[in-house]
Amino acid sequence: MLDRWTMPLTQAPLIRLAAWLAKCQIRPDQMTLAAFLIGMSALPLLAMEWYAPALAAILLNRLGDGVDGALARLNHQPSDAGGFLDIGLDFVFYAAVVLGFALADPAANALAAAFLLFAFIGTGTSFLAFAIMATRHGLTRPRFRQKAFYYLHGLTEGTETILAFVAFCLWPGHFPLLAVLFAVACLVTTVTRLWGGYRTLRALETPP
Repeated sequence: MLDRWTMPLTQAPLIRLAAWLAKCQIRPDQMTLAAFLIGMSALPLLAMEWYAPALAAILLNRLGDGVDGALARLNHQPSDAGGFLDIGLDFVFYAAVVLGFALADPAANALAAAFLLFAFIGTGTSFLAFAIMATRHGLTRPRFRQKAFYYLHGLTEGTETILAFVAFCLWPGHFPLLAVLFAVACLVTTVTRLWGGYRTLRALETPP
C-alpha cells in the first residue's frame, strides 16, 4: 500500500549508491547474492536473540535489494534471470526472518510464526501467479517501471513488510501479537489480490 509513495522517494539515493558500485565493477547479480547472504545472517542472529545485529542485517538486505535493480538499470543490464533471482531470494529471506523468531522462543512465538508463514504463502502465490498471467497478456506496470514483475497492489507490500520486521526486532517480546496482526493484513492482501486479479483477467478474456 505504501510502496507507491516510498519507492519514488528512495530512487535517487539508490541510484547514487548504484553509480558508486558500478565504478567498483559490482554486477547486479553479485549485489543480489550479497544482499541475500547478509539477510540470511539474520536467521541465526534472531535465533540467538541478538535483535540489534539482526535488524542491521535485515535493513542491509533491503538496501541491497533496492540497489541491485538500480544497478541493473544504470548498466543497462535488466534481465529476466536477474528479476527471477531477486524475487525468489526475497521470499526465502522473508521466511527466514519469521523462522528466526520462532527459534528464538518456540513456546511463545512458534504458533504466531506459523500463522504468518501461512499468510506469506497467500501473498507470495497471489503476487507471482498474477505476474505470470500479466506477462502473458502484456500488461504493463506504470507505477513501478523499475520492478521486474507486474503485480496488483495490496494492503501489505514491501514497505509494510520492512516496517513489520523492524517492529519485530524493536519489540521482540510482542512478536506473537505483531505477527498475528501482520498476518491478518497479509490475508486481506491475498483476498484482494485474488479478487482483483481474477476480475482483471476475466475482463481481458471477455469479448467486448
